[in-house]
Amino acid sequence: MHAFEFYQPTAITFGPGTEEQAGAKAAQLGAKRVLVVYGGESAKRSGLLDRVLASLEEAGLAHETFGGIHPNPRLFQVREGVQKALDFGADLVLAVGGGSVIDAAKAIALGAANPEGDLWDFWLRKRPVERTLPVGAILTISAAGSETSDTAVLTRDDTLVKRGLGSSLLRPKFAIMDPELTYTLPPFQVTCGVVDIMMHTLDRYFTSVTGNLLTDEIAEGLLRTVIACGRRAHQNSRDEQAMSELMWAGSLSHNDLTGLGAPKDFAPHQLGHELSARFDFAHGATLSAVWGSWARYCWETNPARFAQYGVRVWKLDPAGKGEDQLAQEAIAATVDYFRSLGMPTCFTELGCGVQSEAELEELARRCTFYGQRTIGTFRVLGYEDILEIYRLANH
Repeated sequence: MHAFEFYQPTAITFGPGTEEQAGAKAAQLGAKRVLVVYGGESAKRSGLLDRVLASLEEAGLAHETFGGIHPNPRLFQVREGVQKALDFGADLVLAVGGGSVIDAAKAIALGAANPEGDLWDFWLRKRPVERTLPVGAILTISAAGSETSDTAVLTRDDTLVKRGLGSSLLRPKFAIMDPELTYTLPPFQVTCGVVDIMMHTLDRYFTSVTGNLLTDEIAEGLLRTVIACGRRAHQNSRDEQAMSELMWAGSLSHNDLTGLGAPKDFAPHQLGHELSARFDFAHGATLSAVWGSWARYCWETNPARFAQYGVRVWKLDPAGKGEDQLAQEAIAATVDYFRSLGMPTCFTELGCGVQSEAELEELARRCTFYGQRTIGTFRVLGYEDILEIYRLANH
């Protein structure tokens, strides 16, 4: 086991009806004035928002709401939320929703604690994260893992630049997880979540450092669970066991537990971010659209790692097969699984069609921040590598 640091301060409350504990959890943190951030109208129609507000009132907490958070949250909305938090004097931000809402809540909490200067400077790494308001989360979509992660992703609306920010201070203080809140999700949203959960572990599993045996066991077990439960959830989003396992897997997949002892890769995430920023596609769909192309481009960097993944996760029979064959079969099994869930595996299936060479070049330039960075650690990828992966996906 290699050296690592692990910090997970988020208190988890898991089970049916736990959203009614929101007020008590906020009060335990000393909150007096809570800004409740949510997404679309479903939180209202379902009665969830009313239950949450009633819980806050029962705990004697003043509250204000800020709704309409866009999937792939936008900077302009966050700025509006920061102003609302400041005007209200919020001392805690409570997210009611999925990853986009939670990321927006984290950004609002950061901006409200640092009202001077430009909020976007944090995402440009021009300002260090030194303080933020506490954040709580009531999860309604199993996917992003933002309820326990140290990251927040925003898209700047005027330039369509999508950036992530990481800091231990961004981890929510508490997360309330009621699997029943996910039962009414449409199949596409469920399966986008399945892909995102898998990718948060795959982007840690495929790394330049190996030999972390327990970390591998945790990652492989989580992947097997998500694959099996993802099939069931795709068929029936009211499958209690499948949906509850996916909810917990989403949190574990992105709280760093599945990658301890090694650097993260996250190249497929960076490749997908440019697609969701440019075309506003669902995050999970962009990941499934590029992963196979990334894997086909990178597998020769360490065929043994892909072979291990195929045998341990996909239960491939290694008899009479070399590492190269097992690696390619593992990639095919993953892509076939995504396709079986109705998820896209190339640009045409994603919905943006075949892109021109000029568009691919621009996507690759944007992915490198116009020459300012490379991506990935399993295989370090520069502009030409990124462009070739986009070409492989462009059909």
